[in-house]
Amino acid sequence: EDAAHDPGAGLDGRTLGAGGDLGCFSFFSNKNLATGEGGMLVTGRDDLAEKLRLLRSHGMTSLTWDRHQGHAYSYDVTELGYNYRIDELHSALGLAQLAKLPAGNARRRAITRRYWQALDGLGLGLPFRHDEREAESACHLFPMLLPEGVDRQAFIERMRAAGVQTSIHYPPVHTFSYYRHRYPRVSLPVTEAVAARQVTLPLYPGMDDQAVDLVISSVKHVLKSEKTSWN
Repeated sequence: EDAAHDPGAGLDGRTLGAGGDLGCFSFFSNKNLATGEGGMLVTGRDDLAEKLRLLRSHGMTSLTWDRHQGHAYSYDVTELGYNYRIDELHSALGLAQLAKLPAGNARRRAITRRYWQALDGLGLGLPFRHDEREAESACHLFPMLLPEGVDRQAFIERMRAAGVQTSIHYPPVHTFSYYRHRYPRVSLPVTEAVAARQVTLPLYPGMDDQAVDLVISSVKHVLKSEKTSWN
């Protein structure tokens, strides 16, 4: 289960990341729980846990720490493994950030609700707003779809001029050079049409009400002032 954006989120009474044989989390610097880099795998299966511990450190049967403590004097390599060990400094940072996660996610949800309420009726697509399932999102991002016919690049540039940085999450994977070369006949017109309208607004726990107000007023102003030229 890909839970890279989901620490602290739940669906139908279940914590996300715990629904499959493996849950994969990312702790990159822009994630809800950040250590700067690194991640975490969780599993309830002993056989997978044993294999993952082996793969994370070059497939070696004992670690340097084990040998330092006298628990082993040599090692074997039984799998083609990797160097995927998070270090102590990043782990300590992650534990400190973990304590801040509930409050950070709550702030993200509050900002998301303000966006939903303030941007309603502008012709924007606001994904997930009307999800009736028992869900508690981590609100990692605030993606939206511009009205059809709007020049996205012009919108982004005018938002930047107003002091608001926006992002795109994400360009369609099949349009990247590697995939275009490997799968030259792939055509996904619906994906491409939707992706061309997608813009992500700022959303982070340290965002104060004044910054949120700036984003909202800027979106309204840009859409209103340029509506005639875009149509």
